[in-house]
Amino acid sequence: MLCVCRVNGKLVALKVIRLQEEEGTPFTAIREASLLKGLKHANIVLLHDIIHTKETLTLVFEYVHTDLCQYMDKHPGGLHPDNVRLFLFQLLRGLSYIHQRYILHRDLKPQNLLISDTGELKLADFGLARAKSVPSHTYSNEVVTLWYRPPDVLLGSTDYSTCLDMWGVGCIFVEMIQGVAAFPGMKDIQDQLERIFLVLGTQSEETWPGVHSLPHFKPGKCPVHLTVNDTCWHALEMASSLRCKPKPVDFSAALHHVYFSHLPPRLWELPDMSSIFSVPTVKLQPESGDSIQVCSKSHSHGKATSNSKH
Repeated sequence: MLCVCRVNGKLVALKVIRLQEEEGTPFTAIREASLLKGLKHANIVLLHDIIHTKETLTLVFEYVHTDLCQYMDKHPGGLHPDNVRLFLFQLLRGLSYIHQRYILHRDLKPQNLLISDTGELKLADFGLARAKSVPSHTYSNEVVTLWYRPPDVLLGSTDYSTCLDMWGVGCIFVEMIQGVAAFPGMKDIQDQLERIFLVLGTQSEETWPGVHSLPHFKPGKCPVHLTVNDTCWHALEMASSLRCKPKPVDFSAALHHVYFSHLPPRLWELPDMSSIFSVPTVKLQPESGDSIQVCSKSHSHGKATSNSKH
């Protein structure tokens, strides 16, 4: 829901949550509000205010007119390479900020990455985020929309850290490059694993020590695949997340990957609240001769995420 702020006349986005008397305030709303109150960064959606009444909980956000899912729908076939680089840099920049504060997003997907009219990318929807325990051995494995869920979590692991978000980064990177999802599972978890193994190869104790001990691993269930898609491989390798082993990933180091070497050095010196587009030479390139517009079409990527108990 959109509304005009009486103070400055700017549009704001309202997230209105109806409260059930017998159930109280949804834990996901409490989690999102409590986390976002303390996050101030150009690449994270800004929470202006929280309005709590007996019937509703309303979160007042800055208005951002589209998201990466809609943007890719508007520009099918893969995005301009320079824009992919800028979007990925901003995504890593936002994740580096929250991970330094011991917060995992846990639901990275194109719909949760807002895109402003200037091309600024902002992390949004922190309903499944988790704070103050990186790494942890007590997380739920019912996190992340299926298409962007890493293989160890698909296999039942609850022992994960920042690598969980990094797998999502790799999948989104692939999707921006080629215009279609990297691993678009259509049936269930087993189908999702098949699609991942088709590209990366089925994992074994030799290539992934400890995989046999994961709760849902079934030896021989998936045939061995040797086919590798070069685009997917390069993108996921760059994201340092081919097997998503449960150890922290340094997103600050990822920001210094050679892939970003052509960007202006000033980008690494910007204050948290400064947009990368405050650097004069940084701008989004036209996509197929078009400019960023509000996209009226939206569709759901992957299956809906179950509510996590953690």
